[in-house]
Order: sequence, then C-alpha cells, then structure tokens
Amino acid sequence: MPRAPEDRLPADRLIVALDVDSLDRAAALVDALHGTARRFKIGSQLFTAVGPAAVEAVRKRGGEVFLDLKFHDIPNTVEGAAREAVRLGVFMFNVHASGGRAMMRAAAHGAREASQTLSLPRPLVLAVTVLTSFDRQALASELRVASSVEGHVLHLCGLAQEAGLDGNVASPHEIAAIRRAMGPRWAIVTPGVRPAGSETNDQSRIATPRAAAGADYLVVGRPITAAADPAKAAAAILEEMRA
Repeated sequence: MPRAPEDRLPADRLIVALDVDSLDRAAALVDALHGTARRFKIGSQLFTAVGPAAVEAVRKRGGEVFLDLKFHDIPNTVEGAAREAVRLGVFMFNVHASGGRAMMRAAAHGAREASQTLSLPRPLVLAVTVLTSFDRQALASELRVASSVEGHVLHLCGLAQEAGLDGNVASPHEIAAIRRAMGPRWAIVTPGVRPAGSETNDQSRIATPRAAAGADYLVVGRPITAAADPAKAAAAILEEMRA
C-alpha cells in the first residue's frame, strides 16, 4: 500500500502528463525533464497514437508510467486489460468506478494474478470517480446524479475499496473528504493541478499544488509540457509542493 503523502519527496509525488501526439515529442519531454521528474502519465491521446511504444520509451529512459486509459467495459474485458497493464510494467493504472463493483473487482484480480504469474510488481489500481471537467450542474443535468459531487465521489470510493482497489483519482476539492472517509493508506491522485495564475483550460475543479498537498500524487500537464523550459517549470512546481 502507498505511504502517506508526508512521507514522500515532492519528486516522487509529481506526475507529468504526456498529453502529446507523437512519440518523438513525448521522448523529448522525458529527456528534458531528466533529473527533475521521473513519473509520467500516458493517456488516451498518446497511447492511441503510438501504443505501448510510449510506455517502453518512458521506461527505457528510467521513468515510471501511470497508464491513464480509464478502462470501462465488462468485467472479463477489463480483467484482461489489467493483465496487459502489468505486462507493460506500469506502476499505476485506472478504471472508471462507474463500471461498477464487479468490474473493479475484476481489474484488481487481473492485476494481482498477472503480477504473480509474471513475477512483476503489482501496479496500484485506481478508480476514476468524477472527471475534473464536471461540476455539480453537469453531474445533475447530464448524468442525472442527484447527490453533490463530493457525495458521489465518496460513494464511488466506497465501492472501489470494497472491490479491492488501492485508491482513486479525484479533484483537489475532494481530497480532505476522501482522506477522512478512506483513511491514510488510500492513494489519492489529483489531476487538474495548476500553479497560481495558470489557465484553467477545460477543467472545472482545479487547485494549486499547495492546495492539493494532501494527495499522494499530483498530475500536472500543460503548465509543464507547454512551457518554454519544461524542467524549470517542473522545478517551480516542486518548490511550491515543498512549501
């Protein structure tokens, strides 16, 4: 199980989102961030463009991968995807909690079984609760969820814990409530982290690195990857995390 956030160095907690469209661009960012960041998120855009080669490129350069593909399918299919995530050597991957308890249980089982069979480390398996692009109004009008965002997040976290998952992805605004409800060993991964003064882009529920301090991992994308000097931008975020 993950250590508590206060036991981690900032460099262990920062995950840089490689939301780019080519392997060359992704590799260049990993190279530029060498010595500053060592954990990287590979999501739908890059994985669809180049596939497992993206994971291989990061690992070849000494980095670790959070595979952010948000698996959401019938339990058998998700269990198979979990096995392949283990085979790729990622340190963490996620599934949509809205797929239900049985699907999440299949993901946890697939990861555990593949880890044992292949003699590879078992990745952390996370639940995606409510996307950071959603706010209360969208949750109610589009998904017909009557509870608050926080209430729905906590409900899905409870299902994920019952299914044997290790933690969840959640916005900075739900960190304190999740920590109270789920305890110190539950891993919280927070996207939508923006340094003070940054653009919000397409995310609604965001916060600064300092405000997201209670999370185990902070995912930062465009403020680093779109910067003229990605290493300098990452170093500034790490300094804010230390504060």
